[in-house]
Amino acid sequence: MSRRSRRLTIIGVAGALLALAASLVLAGLRDSIVYFYPPTELAAKAKPGQRVKIGGLVEAGSISHDSSGALLFKVTDNRTSTAVRYTGVVPDLFKETKGVIAEGVYQPGAVFEADSVLAKHDENYMPKEVVEALKKRGEWRPDAGPGAGKGPGS
Repeated sequence: MSRRSRRLTIIGVAGALLALAASLVLAGLRDSIVYFYPPTELAAKAKPGQRVKIGGLVEAGSISHDSSGALLFKVTDNRTSTAVRYTGVVPDLFKETKGVIAEGVYQPGAVFEADSVLAKHDENYMPKEVVEALKKRGEWRPDAGPGAGKGPGS
């Protein structure tokens, strides 16, 4: 075997091993990827039992607590609302009509059971995914003030 063919063989084997490693990493990450859906798209795109994030605005007048002390609220994209139940401490900045993302397992026809809730970062922050979803639907109404509706890195 010549020197050149030996080098090509080594490069080919290394490339194949690299491709195998990349495919194994991507296959492993596939199960940990969590997709974001606004309430309007949740039922159409999320599969039952799938771990998802639902995002939008906390609907005005929807925040309450049930008998067990769990927080109940609705997430809206100004078209559809989805009821969410969350047991735990919400961020200090969690408020009505402000941006929120709740993460949990989707079960059709049931209240969305969230195991984490993310709220806006500061007075002018709304999660980037929520802003994009609202803009796509023509529902985006940024609050007055500098930096309103800007996401991270904006």
